[in-house]
Amino acid sequence: MKLNRIAAGLVALTTALTLSACGGNSEGQASATQSFAEGTTMAKLAEAGTITIGTKFDQPLFGLAGPDGTPEGFDVEIGKLIAGELGISSDKIKWVETVSQNREPFIQNGQVDIVVATYTINDKRKEVVDFAGPYYIAGQSFLVPKGNPMNITGPDSLGDNVICTVTGSTSEKNVREYTDKVITVDKYSDCLEPIRTGEAKALTTDNVILAGLVSQNGDEFEVTDGTFTSEPYGIGLAKGDDEFRAFINDTLEASYSDGRWAKAWESTAGTVLPTPEPPAVDRY
Repeated sequence: MKLNRIAAGLVALTTALTLSACGGNSEGQASATQSFAEGTTMAKLAEAGTITIGTKFDQPLFGLAGPDGTPEGFDVEIGKLIAGELGISSDKIKWVETVSQNREPFIQNGQVDIVVATYTINDKRKEVVDFAGPYYIAGQSFLVPKGNPMNITGPDSLGDNVICTVTGSTSEKNVREYTDKVITVDKYSDCLEPIRTGEAKALTTDNVILAGLVSQNGDEFEVTDGTFTSEPYGIGLAKGDDEFRAFINDTLEASYSDGRWAKAWESTAGTVLPTPEPPAVDRY
């Protein structure tokens, strides 16, 4: 009888430990207990116990390197959610800085496993990489000096003003449909000095990126009202890895319903911006 009680206790303890490990999170605990089919990317990453994620290091609210070099922001938290579902804790994530120009090459060359970096899903990019998501819908706008001295209210009011943006970005492509007076740089934050000196009159990119830059620079800049594009942010991964894409989409949908997505937003971008409804993922 005593042995039966001991056995029952061990079963209960095992069950409790298993249940406590189920479900992902965005706080760095490894939480996956599910098994993955042999040969899948999920199985390989789970067995390795680490994942390499490309993200921005200069985007306040979404991906900004902290004092120790570790990035922080909403994109980072989304990366942690995915890692957690693989049983990988945040201290086992290798973060690699990506900029707009190298996101596709980093994925294609295997330098990263995924990219979560304010990465707009579009058909051209889908020719060479795949996307899970979207996990957020942004829109392009303009950052201008406080008071908006040039009265830039949208793409139709640019006139002869020089606009700054990032080389190779969706933002560059979009704004060039309205003006050829564009200068480009490597990072969006690199546009601030040209605006200060008068070389450029505005910076254009997604409104959430602009809001992050404004939040870091006191009363120096502002974001104009409204947007003129829809920018679905997705998670980039290797072309043709359908199982991994489905896994990431499943993870995103689960985080929508159990509150982890909202928690990730409210602890990062939500300190400045209102909490939106999460978008439906596109299982193309």
